Amino acid sequence: MASSAPGAGTLLSFGERLRERSAERGRLCVGIDPHAALLRDWGLNDDVDGLREFSRRCVEAFADTACVVKPQVAFYERFGSAGFAVLEETLAELRAAGALVIADAKRGDIGSTMAGYASAWLDPASPLRADAVTVAPYLGLGALKPVIDTAEATGTGVFVLAATSNPEAVEFQNFQRNGTSLAQHVVNYCRDYNATQKSATLGIVVGATVHTPPDLRGFNGPVLMPGVGAQGGTVADIARIATDAAHWAFPNVSRSVLLAGPDIADLHKAVVEQAAQFPGC
Repeated sequence: MASSAPGAGTLLSFGERLRERSAERGRLCVGIDPHAALLRDWGLNDDVDGLREFSRRCVEAFADTACVVKPQVAFYERFGSAGFAVLEETLAELRAAGALVIADAKRGDIGSTMAGYASAWLDPASPLRADAVTVAPYLGLGALKPVIDTAEATGTGVFVLAATSNPEAVEFQNFQRNGTSLAQHVVNYCRDYNATQKSATLGIVVGATVHTPPDLRGFNGPVLMPGVGAQGGTVADIARIATDAAHWAFPNVSRSVLLAGPDIADLHKAVVEQAAQFPGC
């Protein structure tokens, strides 16, 4: 029998574990984004104590409801080592409660430096260990090899930024060579890798509000789709962009759930209601 625990038999890839979990909880990914304004909206101080309390409530509300939870690393990093300590606690508590966790770190580098990032976010011995990490591919797709190798060895996952929804990205990510955009090149690379390895280790990030998305037909790995809810992305947008890869599409909501706080019961209810829009398969 396949195991999702590193070192115990045959490893399931992160994508395979994600599909299994989505059958139980639907396909919703919930972000933990403790920015200063939201901490104040919750009646918390914009300090490490407020960060810890915000994170604690999110863990309690999301760990047993969301298919996957995605803490935004930047909002912890801004508090330095004390913030990273809270992030370590949050990641460990989420995983201990049975949640799948994506560290939204968007790391990107080359050689031993990329291997260092891979170890930080995916190594079972790391205090920052998550089930998957987001990475930036624009130092070259080949530069991702250290983090991909680590993911394969540990049964974790890598989400590669492909087509983001911020307006600054459009010109760059739509730049074409021989009729293929940079975003499409990223999608094709990840699709081909998963097919060759017969795994679902590589996922992609495609914004739910992208007007001219890359072609996702036949994509055989998880597609993380931020921008649903408060940023304007809809159920119809998910279907339009994902096409026949819709069963791999995992809509990411943050603000529209977090604004339901600070009461844990209200947060829990918001996740359950939004998850019902994106059933698993």
